[in-house]
Amino acid sequence: MQRTLSIVIPAYNEGPTIHNILNRIKAVELIGGIQKEVIIVNDCSKDNTEEAILKYQSENPELPISYYKHEVNQGKGAALHTGIEKAKGDYIIIQDADLEYDPQEYNQLLKPVLDGFADVVYGSRFMGGNPHRILFFWHSLGNAMLTFLSNMFTNLNLTDMETCYKLFKSDIIQDIKLKEKRFGFEPEVTAKIARVPKIRIYEVGISYYGRTYEEGKKIGWKDGFRAIYCILKYNLFK
Repeated sequence: MQRTLSIVIPAYNEGPTIHNILNRIKAVELIGGIQKEVIIVNDCSKDNTEEAILKYQSENPELPISYYKHEVNQGKGAALHTGIEKAKGDYIIIQDADLEYDPQEYNQLLKPVLDGFADVVYGSRFMGGNPHRILFFWHSLGNAMLTFLSNMFTNLNLTDMETCYKLFKSDIIQDIKLKEKRFGFEPEVTAKIARVPKIRIYEVGISYYGRTYEEGKKIGWKDGFRAIYCILKYNLFK
């Protein structure tokens, strides 16, 4: 029976570059004969993101792309909620619209699931020998602190709770009611996944090609405080 990986992409003001990540996704050959389903959710971009996506869709019919848009900007988490809800594949992976993460590494996340070991796989930027762009000390420190705090409450030993690359069996993630509409998605989904009975969570090392703020990075210090709030909220007040 043919299986499908749903690749959920939240997009906000990525018009000039979104074709780059789509080209990389198109070039990936997935293991086990798995097919691809790309789901793009445009979170009310103010640039030409919609035009760029529709143009790419028409010029590349061999890549199955489903396009959705929000009429009002709601945040990355809300775009992910829409994408996860619309996904029809057996597995779901989160993919940012920028080039910070490499789609060629989808197979590394898929392998523990296909081998029958995992239900959820996180791609860690802080383990393994893959290349990592050297950027912000305070971001890396903040990430480590958030992961540590999350682990304290979930009793997991993740090295990178805030990673974009999270792969789920679809029935598991679609059965979880998610609320956070902005960057609180990561701690919320981690807290709720950790409470699923007999869940098997794995972590694999991935590459990271980070962006600077001039290159389009959007997350900031306010999102860090929101993440702390979400860790406490979704772990202490279940």
